[in-house]
Amino acid sequence: MTEPKKKSRRRFILGGLGVAGALVVGWGVLPPRQRMSGAASLLSNAGEVALNGWIKITQDGNVIVAMHRSEMGQGVHTALQMLVAEELDVPMTMVKPMHAPIDKIYGNIAVLADGLPFHFDDSGTLKSVAHWMTAKLARELGIQMTGGSSSVKDAWMPLREAGATARSMLVNAAAKEWDVSAADCAVKDGVVSHPSGKKAHYGELAAKAVGSQPGEIRLKHPKDFRLIGTAQARTDSATKSNGSAKFGLDARPEGLLYAAVKMSPVIGGKIKKIDANVVKSMRDVIQVVDFSNAVGEVGVAGFAVVAKTYWSAKQALEALPITWDAGQNVSLSSAVIFKELSEKLDSESGFTYYKKGDPATALAQPSAKIIKAEYSAPFLAHTTMEPINCTAQFVNGKLNLWVSTQVPSIAVDVAAKIAKIKSEDVSLHMCYLGGGFGRRLEVDMVVQAVAVALQTKGAPVQLIWSREEDITHDMYRPAAMARFVAALDAQGNVTGYENKSASGSITHQVLKRTFGLMGAGPDKTTAEGEFDMPYEFSHQKIAHVIVPTLVPLGFWRSVGHSHNAFFKESFIDELAHAAGKHPVKFREELLKNHPRHLAVLQAAVSKAGQAAPGRALGVALHQSFGTIVAEVAEVSLQEQQIRVHKVTCAVDCGMAVNPNIIAQQMESAIIFGLSAALYGEITIKDGQIEQRNFHDYPALRMSEAPEIETIIMKSAEAPEGIGEPGTPPIAPAIANAIFSLTGKRLRRLPLRLG
Repeated sequence: MTEPKKKSRRRFILGGLGVAGALVVGWGVLPPRQRMSGAASLLSNAGEVALNGWIKITQDGNVIVAMHRSEMGQGVHTALQMLVAEELDVPMTMVKPMHAPIDKIYGNIAVLADGLPFHFDDSGTLKSVAHWMTAKLARELGIQMTGGSSSVKDAWMPLREAGATARSMLVNAAAKEWDVSAADCAVKDGVVSHPSGKKAHYGELAAKAVGSQPGEIRLKHPKDFRLIGTAQARTDSATKSNGSAKFGLDARPEGLLYAAVKMSPVIGGKIKKIDANVVKSMRDVIQVVDFSNAVGEVGVAGFAVVAKTYWSAKQALEALPITWDAGQNVSLSSAVIFKELSEKLDSESGFTYYKKGDPATALAQPSAKIIKAEYSAPFLAHTTMEPINCTAQFVNGKLNLWVSTQVPSIAVDVAAKIAKIKSEDVSLHMCYLGGGFGRRLEVDMVVQAVAVALQTKGAPVQLIWSREEDITHDMYRPAAMARFVAALDAQGNVTGYENKSASGSITHQVLKRTFGLMGAGPDKTTAEGEFDMPYEFSHQKIAHVIVPTLVPLGFWRSVGHSHNAFFKESFIDELAHAAGKHPVKFREELLKNHPRHLAVLQAAVSKAGQAAPGRALGVALHQSFGTIVAEVAEVSLQEQQIRVHKVTCAVDCGMAVNPNIIAQQMESAIIFGLSAALYGEITIKDGQIEQRNFHDYPALRMSEAPEIETIIMKSAEAPEGIGEPGTPPIAPAIANAIFSLTGKRLRRLPLRLG
C-alpha cells in the first residue's frame, strides 16, 4: 500500500507564512522587544523606588522582585530571587517577592519556543529561524504562564539583566553623588563603597538612580557567583509552615459566600431540568446558579448552589433534584477509545516527526531478527492537593479575582470576557497554588466563579469543587498507544527502528478551549520523548497519529514524556535483552556521540551499585524539557505487589541554580510518577468517568515511598527545566526491574502483575 504524501516539516512550518510571508520575515529580523520595562511602572508603596519592571528598592535598602511565575510548591520564587540577588550583590535575606502585574514583559517566551517539533540534536538553519520567530511572537503575545519546566530557563537572562542594570544605576548614582569614577566603586551586601571611605546602601541611592543611564551592563561571570549554585533555604517555607501563606482557598473578602458545584456526569451532557425551589428554604442557602451558558468550550455544563457556608451549599447541592440530558456520548468507554487508537495505528501513517536513513529497507532484510512490541497508557487525572477553587466579586462594573492559577494573564482576559468588561477592570489577587501539575493552566474554575459572582449582587463568592467533581471533570492526560518494530543483526546491533504512536492532542484541544482557535497540524507533545531520543540508530523513523477524542485533555506533569518515556525506554530494554546485552552496556553503545547523556547514565548506575538479595535493578534514561535524567529503581515483589525500595537519580539540568530545590523537585517528580506507574488509571464507562476519589484513584502512601538519592551533574550550560523531568524515567525503570525479577515484560500502565 502506498502511503499518502505528507508535508515535510519544512513545508509545514514555512507554509504558514502565506501571502504575509514577506511582512513576517521583515518583522522577524527586527531585534526582540525589550523585557526590562513594562507598559506601566511597578506599583510602589511609600518609600519604594522602582528601577525597572522587575525591581523595587525600599528605604532601608531591601530589594523587592516581581515574581512573574506561580509558586506551586516547586520553589521557583526562591530561584528567581536568587538570580536578582546574585547580580545586585545582596544577601537573600534582603530580597522580598511581590506578585508581578499583568504585563507582556512577563510573558513566557521559552515555553512556546521549546514547543517546536525539532530534535534536540538538530542544529540547522530552519530550527534557528523557527525558534527566533516563535520567541518573538511569544514576546508579543506576552502570555504569563508557569509550565513546561520553563520558569528559570525563561528568567535566566531577563532577571539577571534586571539585577545587573539596577546595580549599575545605583553605582552610577553613588559615583555622581561623590564625584568619583564608577569603576572605582564596589558593592557588597547592598552597600556601595569607594576607597575614599564613602558608603551608601541601596535605599539611600535608589531615588537618585531613577531615570539615570546605567552605562555598560556586565553580567557576572559564573566564577564570581556567590549565590547561584549554592544551596539556599526556600523563601516560602516559613509562611507555609506557620500557616500564614495565602492559597486560593484562604481568600476571605468581607461578606464571603460559598458555592458548591455539580457538573454533568456524562461527558458533553447538559442540564435538562432543575428545581431550585426544593432547596431555597434550606438553612443558609442563598440561590442556585446555572453556569452552563457561560462555560462554552472552556468547561462543563453544570450549576452551583450559593450559601453562607460551604457545608450548607454542599448539603443543598446533594438534595437538589436535577435531570441531565446525557446526549450522544453514553456509549463512550475506555474499550472503545483504545480500539480506535489501535485501528488508527493500523490504517494511518501519521505525521513523521523524525526520520534518519532507510529503516524500511533494514527491517525488510531476510537475515534480520525482528522485534515487535505494543505499549499503552491510560488517561490520568491531576488530583492537586488544593481542591479546584476560585473566588470572585463583581461590584460597580469591576471584578476582583482571587485564584491559584498557572496562567494569570489568561485568567484575567477570560474573566473580563465573562463579565463583559475590559481586562483593565479586573483586579487579580494571585495566591499560592496547592499543586498545579498543569491542571491550573486551565481556567474553567474562573469562568464558573465569575458567572456565579455576576448573580450575587456584589457579594464575593468562593467556588469550590469537591474531590469527586475534580476527578470526574479533569482535563486528563491522554490515553496513548505505541507500536515498535526493530531489526537486529547477528551481532545484536540495531539496523532498523520504527515507532508509531497514537493519542489525542492536548494542544489542539487547548487552542480551541482557551483561545477559540482550531487546532491543526502536528503537536509536539504527542510524540515528545519518542522522536527526540539520543540513541544513535542509523536507520530510524518516529511518527504519531492524532486521534481526536471527546475526552477533555490537558497538560499533565511532563506531558507526552510521561508515557512516551515508558514506551521508548521499555522497548530499548527489550532490544538489549533480545541482543543478548546488558541494558546499561546496550545504551552506552548507542550514546557515543552524546557524552552528557552517557555521563548521566553512568553516574546513576555507579551510585546505585548492586541490588540487595531478592531485588532487581531497572534503568531508564530520558531527556525532557532540556534536562537529562537517568534513574535506577531497586525493586522487589512482596506477595505479588511491586515494591520500590530505592531510586537513584542523576540529573544534568545545566547550571544548578539551587541544588536543594533541584533535589526536592526530583524527589517530588519521582513520587508523582510512582503514583501513576503503580496506580494511576482513569477509565470511562457509559460516557462517565468511573473513578471518584482517592479510594479508587489512589496516590502513593508515605509508607510506600522509596529512598531517593539525587546526583546533580556539574555543568556550565544555561539552566534547563527541572519541575517535570524526574517523572518520565520512573515507570520504565520499574518495569525493566520487574522484567529482571520475573522475566515478564509489562507493556501497559499502570504496572500490574495480575
